[in-house]
Amino acid sequence: MKSKPQKCRMNNPVVLSQVESLFAWTMLLSKQKRSNQMRNWCETKRLTLMPWKRAASAAAVVVVFTVVIPVYAQVTTKYPPLSEYLMPQSSEIASARSAAPPNVSSQATIKVLTKSGYEVVHKGENGFVCMVMRGWAAPTYTPATVRALVYDAKVRAPICFDPVAARIVMPYYELRSKLGMEGKNPDQITDAIQAAYVKGELPRRDTVSFAYMWSADQQLGPGVDHWHPHMMIFAPYYNNSMLGGNDPGGVLPQVLDDAGTPFTVVLIPVDHSLAVKIQPQ
Repeated sequence: MKSKPQKCRMNNPVVLSQVESLFAWTMLLSKQKRSNQMRNWCETKRLTLMPWKRAASAAAVVVVFTVVIPVYAQVTTKYPPLSEYLMPQSSEIASARSAAPPNVSSQATIKVLTKSGYEVVHKGENGFVCMVMRGWAAPTYTPATVRALVYDAKVRAPICFDPVAARIVMPYYELRSKLGMEGKNPDQITDAIQAAYVKGELPRRDTVSFAYMWSADQQLGPGVDHWHPHMMIFAPYYNNSMLGGNDPGGVLPQVLDDAGTPFTVVLIPVDHSLAVKIQPQ
């Protein structure tokens, strides 16, 4: 008989099982570690309902959109008109497809941003979902100084989620986008995301998944622009020391935003020659 997974008292099951990665670096978290993470999570939620600030701050590094942190310390704290975040549909479809190699994106589901949120405009066959994220995809916790990226209407970040990430990660980014479109500030977005995850309204992050960000035409923010094509690895509770403490902004695997939380992102740059140019539709 299988044993039932642990559950937080706040009805938020968080069970870390297998951690599997794209480039054959596969490891299993021990039962003890999973148990400790569960106890820490439940205790934090029960006592404070506060973010994972300590763990995240200790391992905070530069998020993919924000290699240059000081830029966003000066950014405005007022949202531009929603129209500035929107794109012509044909342009957005072409941009979304540039997130991954053609053999992936040509068979993927495509979503575009509308005034009411992201909507499917093409149903794919391979389980991948491609879309263009905006500044609302900024980190929820750390680096804290770049959470104001939500106010930057010029960010265009094509991404193509693998089937697992499309199921358990994409809803997180879509909720962040919805909250931003409602005019919520970074603190309000953090509170809402945290509450949704604790209540089970967002899928549990119980495994590693990935996404392509290979567009040659991505705009990731002032001072960053196109940067490198790269893989996004969604690795719950990782911190940079687990990858060897590689320098942020370099070409080695590195933890980006929200280290030590369910929403941790690992970035693995790939060669510039793999960047995909936008093809007119």
